[in-house]
Amino acid sequence: MNCYDCHATGSDTTAVAACRTCGAGICGDHAHSRPETLHRISGTGVATLPRSARRITCGTCTAAETRL
Repeated sequence: MNCYDCHATGSDTTAVAACRTCGAGICGDHAHSRPETLHRISGTGVATLPRSARRITCGTCTAAETRL
């Protein structure tokens, strides 16, 4: 799979991940990684797990999620 963002500029770069939101292939230069706190239902409430997960998104989805 090739990076979708690189392909749009006429370049073919191998993708190293897929965007968690839209599923597009993304290379290391276009990937945005940040921690995500995980929650699980526990009894009558929600429990926060002790370790964060990795959330990888493309630039388009990162920009859309940060504009609130």
